[in-house]
Amino acid sequence: MSYTPRIALITGASHPRDIGTAICRKLAAEGMTICFTYWKADRKWIETFQAELAVNDVRSEALEIDLSAPDAAERVLAHTCSTLGTPSVLINNAAHSTQTNLATLDATALDAHYAVNVRSTLLLSTLFARAFAEAGLQAGRIVNLTSGQDLGAMPEELAYAAMKGAVSSFTTSFATAVAPLGITVNALNPGPTDSTWMTDDIRTHLIPQFPLGRIGTPEDAARTIAFLVSADAAWITGQVIHAEGGFAR
Repeated sequence: MSYTPRIALITGASHPRDIGTAICRKLAAEGMTICFTYWKADRKWIETFQAELAVNDVRSEALEIDLSAPDAAERVLAHTCSTLGTPSVLINNAAHSTQTNLATLDATALDAHYAVNVRSTLLLSTLFARAFAEAGLQAGRIVNLTSGQDLGAMPEELAYAAMKGAVSSFTTSFATAVAPLGITVNALNPGPTDSTWMTDDIRTHLIPQFPLGRIGTPEDAARTIAFLVSADAAWITGQVIHAEGGFAR
């Protein structure tokens, strides 16, 4: 796949084993400059992680921020532009997820999921596209993370499923809105991924549902995203990519 040196903004890289961290590693390996956000992470690990990225002569910036804040999107983009330059790649990976079912769903839970999963994603995408156009950049890429909520019921995660459904719908419409600017917009559903949330009991339950005999890893998601932001994916936009390893619900 072909790349040119670019600045990538990735939200939600807060732990050594999460998807956001794997995305940072993969794009840094392709020579991209990295700005990532994190929340409530070990600061010593953040410093170690940045040192790891620098091994490839990659510049990186890390911003601790609560993406539920109304002005979070503006602050994230301003920090990226002031420290590294205008990004041409945006990965909306950060997410808020708590169990909400028939018995527990309420306004507080809905608002918490909306603030991070929908408002932050939509505003950051919009601000990114405006800055991209003003800078006269070419070949922009936005990738939003979803969760396969359209493929099967998620009765224990009602708020999360609803908000991720909104992200899928936004992806389709926003792709058309920013196509004249040279930006593609896609969403990735990586399926159940063995990251920070998965326990041994969950692994035991899920493995039989993967015909390839293993659960997806953060690196699997990162490789798909690396393709979507490459020049080779220039003709793919407005799509929700289900890269789940054949996961059977």
